Amino acid sequence: MRACVYCGSSAGADPAFADGVRALAGELARRGAGVVYGGGAVGLMGALADAALDAGAEVVGVIPRALMDRELGHRAIGDLRVVGSMHERKALMADLSDAFIAAPGGIGTLEELVEVYTWLQLGLHDKPLGLLDVGGYWQPLVVWLDHAVEAGFLREATRAALVVDADPATLLDRLGF
Repeated sequence: MRACVYCGSSAGADPAFADGVRALAGELARRGAGVVYGGGAVGLMGALADAALDAGAEVVGVIPRALMDRELGHRAIGDLRVVGSMHERKALMADLSDAFIAAPGGIGTLEELVEVYTWLQLGLHDKPLGLLDVGGYWQPLVVWLDHAVEAGFLREATRAALVVDADPATLLDRLGF
């Protein structure tokens, strides 16, 4: 089993973000699960990969050729797949994964999450989705999703499919992982 973890290529302003992805990587490793991620060696991506490697987890990185230099493709992982485009990256990450988790990150992290969330809504996959809500980072999105349900733009069942928790172990339990 592998979890796709979307997270920032920046570390963010709060050291708790890196602590959160490290804890998630350790918990995945303890459960015998691998990590699929964006292939970078910097920011939260690097912290996630390093912690997963240190814990003995399988790590698969997927990075577009154009980002190899910008995101500093992680040379220490044994399975770094270089693809031609962002579209290829996202499709391969989805194919290699049994669940999706978004940790703190920026617009790219949000875009990746929303795409697989949309695919779930459309019935293109039935894999679990979660938010690692370190320090309440994802709460503005959670409030908006609840508003979208109230406004009639999102079905309650689709909203409920996105699991939110601050604790990596509890999140993975709730995802059935």
